[in-house]
Amino acid sequence: MTDDSLTDEPGLVLADVHAAHGSVQVLHGVDLSVARDELVVVLGPSGSGKSTLLRVIAGLQPATRGRVRIAGKDVTGWRPGRRNVSMVFQTYALFPHLTVAANIAFGLLVRDTPKQEAQDRARRAAVAAGCDHLLDRLPGQLSGGEQQRVALARALVREPDVFLLDEPLSNLDAELRVETRSELRALHQRVGGTMVHVTHDQTEAMVLGDRIAVLQAGRIEQIGTPDEVWSRPATTFVARFVGSPAMNLVPAPLARSLLAPTAVDGLRSPGGSGDGLGDPGLLVGFRPGAIRIGGTGPAGVVERVEVVGEDAYVHLRISDRSLTARVPAGDRPEVGSSQPMSVRRPDLHVFDGSSGRRLAGP
Repeated sequence: MTDDSLTDEPGLVLADVHAAHGSVQVLHGVDLSVARDELVVVLGPSGSGKSTLLRVIAGLQPATRGRVRIAGKDVTGWRPGRRNVSMVFQTYALFPHLTVAANIAFGLLVRDTPKQEAQDRARRAAVAAGCDHLLDRLPGQLSGGEQQRVALARALVREPDVFLLDEPLSNLDAELRVETRSELRALHQRVGGTMVHVTHDQTEAMVLGDRIAVLQAGRIEQIGTPDEVWSRPATTFVARFVGSPAMNLVPAPLARSLLAPTAVDGLRSPGGSGDGLGDPGLLVGFRPGAIRIGGTGPAGVVERVEVVGEDAYVHLRISDRSLTARVPAGDRPEVGSSQPMSVRRPDLHVFDGSSGRRLAGP
């Protein structure tokens, strides 16, 4: 583990990190700092560079530019074996012929850790990961969730400076994924450590992360707490990617037509003139739950309705735009009907139409 004199240093720092696959640039100047005992989730779609980012941290892929610091040390040029990092992958890669206990202790034994010490540490790691009752079993006798716990114990046993988790829940079924992400969050609360978890699943990110770094096309669009990323998206990409159904984004004039006249008061353009919603260069976003169906607003035609438990997602077309509203399932309108709708001023997020950056909002 790290020197006590470095306890004020973040557990992980990435500074202007670039990386490429051949001639294809994948990461474009990533800056990220993860505190000790913090769990940061890197959230992004497929191809955004999430796994490449983990590989650069682990030393499995070189950074073409920038620096990587782990536990106060610049490890940019270090080979993977010198970095005190543990990884948990989508596939758990357990040795099928070894017991759970032997799988957990394997990494210690190949580093010449005394056998008794390795066994003791393996048992402690198994207790922390909730798989100590499985120590005598073979991987083939375990469920997917049990194998995931063993993989976590194998990462814990090394007492790493940084834990890297590459979508470790993606191969589990939906019910087990919900259960296991709760266990993973509880595990981090028990054992601490600097953790970086990557996923494309926004719900997983919101549940697990102390903070979320939203990655798109090799660039971090926003870093913040789950509440900050949800309630104050920094870009139109974050606004659309975080949330299901996605945030509605419309040109400012259409958004203005959805507001009652008194609701426009107080919304000013960045330049301070007018209400700012006559500018076609602005995009205005609002969540599906912000749309009120009924009242005095302009009407949209209901194209389809999706009922999900107690909620119904109503897809309407207005001015050649498709909007999604969330209403109680019992209040859903008929497909084909014309429904007036409105939004409230406090629910609006205003973005620059060219850059996609946030300008105003709640």
